[in-house]
Amino acid sequence: MEIFGSHWANHWEAIAKAWRSDVEEQDMVLIPGDISWAMYTENVRLDLEAIAALPGRKAILRGNHDYWWSSLSKIKAVLPPSIEAVQNNCIVYGARAICGSRGWTVPGSTNFSQKDARIYEREVIRLELSLKAAQKTGLSIGPVMMHFPPLNEQSEDNGFTMLFEKYGVTRVLYGHLHGRSLEGAFEGERNGVEYTLVSCDHLGFMPKKIME
Repeated sequence: MEIFGSHWANHWEAIAKAWRSDVEEQDMVLIPGDISWAMYTENVRLDLEAIAALPGRKAILRGNHDYWWSSLSKIKAVLPPSIEAVQNNCIVYGARAICGSRGWTVPGSTNFSQKDARIYEREVIRLELSLKAAQKTGLSIGPVMMHFPPLNEQSEDNGFTMLFEKYGVTRVLYGHLHGRSLEGAFEGERNGVEYTLVSCDHLGFMPKKIME
């Protein structure tokens, strides 16, 4: 990761140190994508084991650089016991059902293309599958993890935001943005939904408490 700037030097050591300091075994840690540079599922075990060795339960989501991520059944086969994957489903934690979708570039974004439109529409469907799974539990829905920002540069409505509001989601986390792209990221409340950017360099490689 150091190719993206000197502040990434020894980033894993910084993450692990802060994690051990702040996270307890009963906590849930949400990791919304870009987990490993591995290209294939069989090559990701060491990275997953390093994450699993840290305290707490972990909920992970696919990022655009997680090329190792394949079908959910194959992912589950390599996940250590303390890590669970969100893909068209939800994860129950206490009185909450954690949901998510990788997301994609949304309409109205710079350079949004017809190819983006197809992937975006598919991800909207996947998000609703996750929200419907949560709804069936009868628990409070959320927080919701996205990898891509769910809003464009003008913070306009789209399929993702409409689903958040339809299903009563109040907290959304997203990543993907790094470096100079962090400057224009939206954080705050919009139509009853609190949006939080949790890219690790944005957080100084430290966990951020989202909810009690």
